[in-house]
Amino acid sequence: MNDTVIRVLIADDQEMVRMGFRLILGAQPGIEVVGEAADGAACVELARRLRPDVCLVDIRMPKLDGLDVTRALAGPGVHNPMRVVVITTFDQDDYVHTALRNGACGFLLKDAPPSLLIEAVRAAARGDALVSPAVTVRLL
Repeated sequence: MNDTVIRVLIADDQEMVRMGFRLILGAQPGIEVVGEAADGAACVELARRLRPDVCLVDIRMPKLDGLDVTRALAGPGVHNPMRVVVITTFDQDDYVHTALRNGACGFLLKDAPPSLLIEAVRAAARGDALVSPAVTVRLL
């Protein structure tokens, strides 16, 4: 991913949140937001059509929640899985475990600083994983 642009799809049911993520990520060199979805079903459809490098997915969305989206795009048995970073307001251990089991390569809380969001996207694009420090401490 050295000189290539990291293509990101943002899925969140709140327009203000999508706009904030778009502004933060779009201002970074080497990152381009290629699509947005307001619900999980639209996210899966867009992701399969656009094949972004990273999908940034909220947990609580209409139609399909972010955990189901993650399983559909990155889960066990998925042909040509995508890299999914799950982002949520809800700091619950069962969400973290399910997201990671469903194939997520990142888990962030929405109160994370913008620098952590950027690093999570870059890490996912490299094939690495990044989990919010507060969550990591509990997991360990």
